[in-house]
Amino acid sequence: MPEIEISDQNFDLSFLMEIADGSNEFLVESIELFLKQTPELMLAIDHAIKSQDWAAAGQSAHKLKPNLGFFGMLGGQTLMQELEALAKTAPDSQLIKAKFDELQAIITPTLVKLEVIKNAKAAEL
Repeated sequence: MPEIEISDQNFDLSFLMEIADGSNEFLVESIELFLKQTPELMLAIDHAIKSQDWAAAGQSAHKLKPNLGFFGMLGGQTLMQELEALAKTAPDSQLIKAKFDELQAIITPTLVKLEVIKNAKAAEL
């Protein structure tokens, strides 16, 4: 089986793999949870932005932010932190929407790659 890529410019699973300590079951479960929660939170942020519910946008961003760090998505985590701060302090809908669009461009392809990694690791169980 060819070696799977555990990182690219948008994510790095080194930390996750380190704490998994060789457990593919832990990796699979962690990735499954991320794949379930991330789209839900991104959808919540999108709805909040569209309805200009800045408190809800900030809360969902706050929930997702540490998960991005856990998966080595530091660029996405920084954008999420900026979006959260903007939603709390100076709701500029255009700027918040722009940050969200940048996040989508990072998160969407990463979710696809994580699904491949999860499936490869699950096959090793």
